[in-house]
Amino acid sequence: MYQFWNRFLSIAFFVLLTVVANAQTTSDSNTPKDNSPFSRIGLGDFSGQNFIHLRTIGGLGNTFHDKYMSNPVNPASYAYLKAATLEGGFFGQYGKLQDKFETHKIWSGNINYLSLSFPMKNPLNTLIDKVQPKYDWGMGISLTPYTTVGYNIFQDSEYAGDDDITNITDVFSGRGGTYKLNWGNGVKYKDFSVGINLGRIFGKIINEKTLTISDTSGVDVFRNNLLDEISLKGFTWNIGLMYEYKFKSMIDGEMKNNGKSITFGATANSKHNIKTNSTHFYKRSSSRYAGVIDTIKYETDVIGSATLPSEFGIGITYMEKNKWRIGIDYTSSLWSQYTNTAKPETLSNGFTIGFGGEYIPNAQSYNNYWKKVKYRFGTFYQKDPRSVNESLTTKAVTFGVGLPVIMKRQKTSFINLGFEIGQFGIPDELNKTYYMLSFGYAFNDNTWFYKRKFN
Repeated sequence: MYQFWNRFLSIAFFVLLTVVANAQTTSDSNTPKDNSPFSRIGLGDFSGQNFIHLRTIGGLGNTFHDKYMSNPVNPASYAYLKAATLEGGFFGQYGKLQDKFETHKIWSGNINYLSLSFPMKNPLNTLIDKVQPKYDWGMGISLTPYTTVGYNIFQDSEYAGDDDITNITDVFSGRGGTYKLNWGNGVKYKDFSVGINLGRIFGKIINEKTLTISDTSGVDVFRNNLLDEISLKGFTWNIGLMYEYKFKSMIDGEMKNNGKSITFGATANSKHNIKTNSTHFYKRSSSRYAGVIDTIKYETDVIGSATLPSEFGIGITYMEKNKWRIGIDYTSSLWSQYTNTAKPETLSNGFTIGFGGEYIPNAQSYNNYWKKVKYRFGTFYQKDPRSVNESLTTKAVTFGVGLPVIMKRQKTSFINLGFEIGQFGIPDELNKTYYMLSFGYAFNDNTWFYKRKFN
């Protein structure tokens, strides 16, 4: 039975990876991967830094730690790793964008994250040396989308003049986004761990507006095309803390840890200053008079700056080892500090609150695969820093499973599947109802930094 599921999951993974890779290479780079009108504001829609196994439990990033899966939200979690872990995630999403008059169906998908993390002290070496280390140290590198921009908006109107009726068409489009590359380290001493992420944000955002005025015959009287390209890059950091209180019971005449614990976690960072480099190309053309009439504005290499907000988060999780965990998480982002000389806008403070858990029927089961599976559930509510008359909000419920895959030499890896149903936008005005399916993997190898000894 185990061999069947191992083969099935391995084949499914490589098939999906091939499909995603093909979609990425054949997609038109000038076409947005999504159609989200709200991504015109600020740096775009926020992608979130939670990996699939975190998102499906409501986003418990401030307190989550695991031997075989990483958590870049709180770098203190790296100190709990017991195997080198290669992780990746992908998603596909179907959404319905609705206002008071129309409904538009949207399909989208992309890569969620790529990550490599590992313990700097291999537990196999500890067994060989028979010396318990005084501290644990883990490290991780991850690449995740930070924001995404993708929209196509059309607006038609007519103007009745003295002699003719003029058609006016506005087209707003945008694409691109930003990414975050993180290098994290976490150190654990007894039940207390601390960590730091050093990161780099980079990317390009393209916003374009086309205003076309035409007569009744369809000939353009003139067309204005306004193109703004903004490249961003800069360094970021955040720190994380975790404290795990372990409950004890009388076992074999001694007070020992009974596998139950409560983890308290916190993360924080100050505001960050990053650099921008902009290009602005505004031109006017006409079909009636053939060619470009005038270049309204042309600027390249316009150096500017932007300020990203300070953030802090706290959380608490109760866990019974190899059985279940449940927790609550809160993160606040002070986006009122946001500035951007290349695209000045005012944002407000936002927050996210999440609740969720995970359950394993029997982690030691030998004859029932589904008892070894990790079943996950969660929900979260997010107040977005962007607004259009009202603040944007996201409400969602999440479900997921962690499917164990027993590799050679009994190394346990996981295929993570997630399903999310949510609403984003302004209720009763303009909002998107979405259904998202996520797929991720966590391949583990405990021979990392293994010291071989020969007699």
